[in-house]
Amino acid sequence: MRIEQQPAFVLHARAYRETSLLLECLTRDHGRVGLIARGVRRERTRTPRALLQPLIPVRVGWNGRGELATLTQVEAAASGFDLDGDALLCALYLNELVLRITPRQDPHPQLFADYAETLARLAYGEAQAWTLRRFERDLLAHLGYALVLDVDGDAGAPLDPERDYAYRHEHGPAPWRDARDGVRLRGAALLALARDEMPAAEHLSSLRRLMRAVIATHIDGELRSWSMLA
Repeated sequence: MRIEQQPAFVLHARAYRETSLLLECLTRDHGRVGLIARGVRRERTRTPRALLQPLIPVRVGWNGRGELATLTQVEAAASGFDLDGDALLCALYLNELVLRITPRQDPHPQLFADYAETLARLAYGEAQAWTLRRFERDLLAHLGYALVLDVDGDAGAPLDPERDYAYRHEHGPAPWRDARDGVRLRGAALLALARDEMPAAEHLSSLRRLMRAVIATHIDGELRSWSMLA
């Protein structure tokens, strides 16, 4: 199978054998793909190695089937995102999250668009915590793990913004009873996330704990970037 001019971002790159790189890329129409960039670590190479790093919109081509294909083309699609400090840590978290939670060759064009939009929001200086929660919510939905955020999972009634809830995986919000229920969330926080409205500042930490708890059920272990963002 030969693919050309596919919009993509490099999520991760590492040395492969003596002269090559092993790339994990998020592509628009083919999902996450593994590519071998052969010979790019040689002193003289026609492939622009500077483009084979995260946060740069590129167009790539490859040839082959199976888990690993061979990179045949890479060119810049736009300028890279200028991120530093905490915004850069947030972007590295996005990359690790997508790499760990998405299967290879499972296309989600809207996920690709959301990823690019999230990088742009971080570059524009939008609120980082809220930007990450929005992406996490939508990522889970794209993968078939959408959260129930606006109704009581037990009664089916709309959430009370002034009431405290726990979130039960694969069930939804339920009235919070005690510490054994896990993360304690105000109904207003869940409703804000459902409506894509930035919640009050005091609710952002509980939403972060919720999303980490949910994500942890879909990956093996924890993400290293969680400790960096703490």
